[in-house]
Amino acid sequence: MGIYAITGASGDIGAATKKLLETDGHKVINIDLNDGDICVNLAKPEGRQTAIDELHKICPDGLDGMICCAGVPGACGNLGLIVSLNYFGTVALAKGVYDLLEKKHGSCVVTSSNTISQGAGRTDIADLLNNIEDEARILELVKRLDASKLSVGNSIYVSTKYALARWVRRISASWAANGVRINAIAPGNVNTAMTATMSTSSKMALNALPIPTKYGLETLMDPIEIAEVMVFLVSPKANGINGNVLFVDGGTDALLNSEKVY
Repeated sequence: MGIYAITGASGDIGAATKKLLETDGHKVINIDLNDGDICVNLAKPEGRQTAIDELHKICPDGLDGMICCAGVPGACGNLGLIVSLNYFGTVALAKGVYDLLEKKHGSCVVTSSNTISQGAGRTDIADLLNNIEDEARILELVKRLDASKLSVGNSIYVSTKYALARWVRRISASWAANGVRINAIAPGNVNTAMTATMSTSSKMALNALPIPTKYGLETLMDPIEIAEVMVFLVSPKANGINGNVLFVDGGTDALLNSEKVY
C-alpha cells in the first residue's frame, strides 16, 4: 500500500479524501493547522518548511501522492491569508516534496476552483503570483485593497486559484518527464463547514448558480464527490492524466461556458 500526504485533511474535502485512502489500506499523513499528524500554519514560510522537513523524516523512501486541499474562501476577510495559504502554501508544499514523489513516481493534486472560468479574478494578481513569486511584495500590494468588500475577497480568491491552475499546467511536462504527474481539480460549490455558516443571502447566491447534477434540489455537492476524483487522480488508474485542470462541479462550468471546449 502507498503513503500519501494531504494538507487540510482535518475537515470536509480533505477528511473525505483521507478516509477513502485509508479505507483502501493506504497510510495518510494529515498536514493541518489543527488536529493534524503534522500541525503547522501553511500560511507562514516557517510552517511550510516544518511540514516539508517532517515529511522527509517520516517518508525517507518517498511519497506515492501529495494532495493539497488546505485553503480559505474569499469571504474570510483576510486578503493576505488567501494569498499566502491558497497559493504560496500549496506551491511550496508541492515543490518541497517533489523529490519524495520522484522516488516513487508519485502524483500530486492541487485544489483550484471552477470560478477560474467565470471572470471574477484579477489577472494582474495572478500574473504576479506566477511570474514574480515574491510573497512579501504581493502581500504589501493586497494590503492596500478593501478587505471589507466581499467582491474584493472573492477576486483575490479566484486569482490565487487561477494562478494555481496555470502553475500546474506550466510545470506538468517537466515533472512528468521525471515520473511525477501533477493535476489540478476545480470544484464547484460544495457543502462544507464554510458554506454551512454562510448568510441567507450568500446561500441564495450560491443556489442561483445551478449545479446540473443537483437540478431541482436546493443542495450543494458533497465533499465525497470531490474526494473520489482526487483519489482517482493520484492513483495508477490515472497514469495518462497530467497537467489537466479537471472541473468537478456537476456540470456548472459546462452550463455557463458551453461553447468553450478548451
